[in-house]
Order: sequence, then structure tokens, then C-alpha cells
Amino acid sequence: MVAKIWTVGLRGIEGYRMSVECDLSGGLPAFDIVGLPDASVREARERVRSALKNKGFDFPLRRITVNLAPADTKKAGALYDLPILLALLAASGQVEGDFSDAAFIGEVSLDGNLRPVRGTLPAAVAAKAAGFKRFYVPLDNAGEAALAGEEIDVFGVSAVDELAEVFLGKRQLAKAAPADISEPSYEGLDFSEVKGQQNAKRACEIAAAGGHNLLFSGPPGAGKSMLAKRIASILPEMTREEALETTKIYSVAGLTGREQPLVARRPFRSPHHTLSPVSLAGGGTDLRPGEISLAHNGVLFLDEFPEFSRTALEVLRQPLEDGVVTISRASGTVQYPCRFMLVGAMNPCRCGWFGHPSGRCTCSRSSVESYRRHVSGPMLDRIDIFVDIPEVSFTEITAKSGGQSSAEIRTRVDRARKIQAERLEGTGVFCNAYLPPALLDRFCALEEAERALLRLAFERLNLSARSYTRILKLSRTIADLDQSERIKATHISEALQYRPPQL
Repeated sequence: MVAKIWTVGLRGIEGYRMSVECDLSGGLPAFDIVGLPDASVREARERVRSALKNKGFDFPLRRITVNLAPADTKKAGALYDLPILLALLAASGQVEGDFSDAAFIGEVSLDGNLRPVRGTLPAAVAAKAAGFKRFYVPLDNAGEAALAGEEIDVFGVSAVDELAEVFLGKRQLAKAAPADISEPSYEGLDFSEVKGQQNAKRACEIAAAGGHNLLFSGPPGAGKSMLAKRIASILPEMTREEALETTKIYSVAGLTGREQPLVARRPFRSPHHTLSPVSLAGGGTDLRPGEISLAHNGVLFLDEFPEFSRTALEVLRQPLEDGVVTISRASGTVQYPCRFMLVGAMNPCRCGWFGHPSGRCTCSRSSVESYRRHVSGPMLDRIDIFVDIPEVSFTEITAKSGGQSSAEIRTRVDRARKIQAERLEGTGVFCNAYLPPALLDRFCALEEAERALLRLAFERLNLSARSYTRILKLSRTIADLDQSERIKATHISEALQYRPPQL
């Protein structure tokens, strides 16, 4: 007898319909799983065998063949344990029922209980898109899976015997409710704690308002990291669509759980400069998302920017332009979204004191140039705002207040983002930093005086075509903060101040 159970396979954050077929035949007892399973899937044989025996079911002493279809797609992970076990029970006649409109995922422990799995939310979304009406998941994953929407009924299961009783008509499960999501809290790091640095705070506000990339440069202790860590506190709240897309990535990475089923606040990722290119972009044997994807819809902060390996930094170039990263390995190809704000911080030289009035810099001219050349020109060309951070004076340090709070700045950022959302409605673009060339002439049109100013800057500063478009987008954001319908000369002038002459 052949039994078929439906499940969902994952390729990155996208899922696809998949079947688990189980056949019992004569011959010497054996248990084979086919359909390109990896080691974790093949090990399901031992988990399923022990779980059945420990829950009082009969394990068939026959030749068991399990096929995971489509057979030409690599299968990885323990989420197929539950459908394999259920297919075996159905093929041996121990469970009967209508499985045609239901999908199952879950890892089975040796005692027959279910453990949570990675990728529950994208799996639930894929199950809904495939037309399934019921979706059975481990109990700890139920709240996360229910976020997929009301079009599919999600049921949390704690053990395999409980699920068997459901299909034998001995038990009914309550439909899982979406996880209770509280409003994100903005308590903690605040811009009011930053003394002085008004120019840098203004740059942070502009960057947050338009989603622009930002690089701080200054001596040690000037406040570069302090400023960068507070940028997340002035970013607008994520829409539900952004939250779900970000949660899919975190779910695949195994960073969600019963306590945090939804990523409701914009991510802030700050990896150490020793990380590898694979850790940054994503990959490995199971093609997991990297730091740039975990920063999706949020901030990626790279402290000690030139200390990152040249290879790792060059990995950022294409994702910064496209907002997606494609990872290709022998095991397959996946694509992850990675639309993030890049915020970097660096010293002017290796010792950190080049150009300081105290004259305590110990670096030679060649050492300074070598340190700065560690970041390539094409990489710097993808950064919109460059800010020199001076040392804070004694008067500023001892001031009672650091100025405006994050809440006050966020009010202006939200207003500017609302203007952009209304302007860009229906275009698929959400902020000025990602305006495509086709929309620049439409939304960043200049009058003659402004065009003449930008032409002069282009010629005097030897700007590249990419620099020109980034200045134009930055000017558009400054105009939005100023609630101006058109880009004025003052907006272009301010945008040019954030561009070093060599770029």
C-alpha cells in the first residue's frame, strides 16, 4: 500500500509544495528514504523508528521506501520527520483519514514528542499559497505559523500520538491564534544622550529619512559608534509586510521562537570585523542567510570599517545596489532579500589620530594611504553620506542635555517617509535611496538654477555617474524633510557637503 502525505519544502525564504510517499512491500526489512535527502533527513529513519515504538505504535517489519517528491530537489532539515512518520502510519493502516487538504512539518524526538523547526512562517505562507486548508506544526511554532493569515487553519501538535488521535476521530485540536505581538518599545539608546555632534545628528536624520548609506570618520572616542547604535531608534516602524518578510529570514535562520515569533522592530546588526564573506553574504552547506539579509529592512553597522577583509567588503557591492543577494552553491541556489542601511565607522588612520591638533599620530603617510585604500573606490561610491566626527569639547561634554530625543527626530523622519510613500505608491519602491533610474527624472526633476549648480559640482568634483544619482536622491530626501515639493539649491548644497571631493 502506498500512502501520500503533503508537506512544504523550503528554498531560501520561499516554499514549495512537496509530497512524502511511503510504500510497504515484501522482502527483507529495510527503511530507505529517497529523493535527494541530506544526512539530517536520512537520520529521520532512526527518530521515526524510536518515536513509533515509544508511543505504542507498531513499526512494520517490511521493506519501507519513502520518496520525497519532487525527487530532483535537495532536501535538508528535520522538518520532514512528522510527514514521514504520518505516511508510515497511514501506509501500515494504523491511521486513516483525509490528508488531501493538509500539510505537515515538524521534528520528532525519540520519545515521540515534537520539537520546533526553522522556517515555519515561510512554510506556512507557502502552504497557504499551495491551497492547503490545514497546516499542522509543532506546538511551539503554532503562533508563528498562524501569522500567515486566516486563509489557512494552523494547528499546534505536541506529540505524534496526539496527531494520530485527531485522524482517528478521538481528539479535536483548537485552531492556533496568531502570536500576540506587542508594540515595539523604543526605550533604551536615545539621541538625547549624545553630547554635541549636531552635524552628525543631522546626517543620521537624513540617512534614516531616505534609507541612505552612511560612513563616519573620526578619532577614537568621538562618538561614532554611539551615534550609529542610535540610528535604529529614529527609523520608522515597520509595516506588517516588512515585519513578515524580515521574520521569514529570521525564521529560516532559526532566530525566532515561542517568545519572539515576529520581528516587530527594525533589525540592527553589528558583526565583528573578523567575520568571513560567507557569514556576511550567507551560504554554507544549508544556504542560510548572512548578516546582510538579517539586517533586511534595518541597519547593518560595520565598526572599524577598513579592518574588514577586502573580500568581505566587496561582497556588499551588488546587494547594496539590488537589495537582494543570490547564493549559488553545489547544493543549489537561493535568493534572500537584503535591503538595508549600511552604516560604517572608521578612524582617519590605523592609530586613529591622523590630522589631530595634538600631533600624536604615529602613522607614516604611506601607512595612512594604505589604511584608507583598504576600502575600494567602488565601495565608497555606494555610500551616500560621509561625515567627519570631531572630538567633543569640554563644554559639550558637561552640558546637561544632549539635545533632541530620538522620539522628536523620529517624528520628522516619519513625516518624510510618509511623503515618500505617497509619492512612490504603486512603484514597488519604499524610500528615496532605492529610486531606480527610470523614476529619477520624474521625482527628482530640477529647474535651471539647480541644474546649473549640480553641473558645476559634477565638473569641479569629478563626480561619477553613480555619485551624481546618489546626490540627487539625497537632495530629494533633504527636500522631503523640508516638506518641499521640489528640490531647491539649498537642498543640493547640503547634499554636496556630505560628499568628499575625491568621490
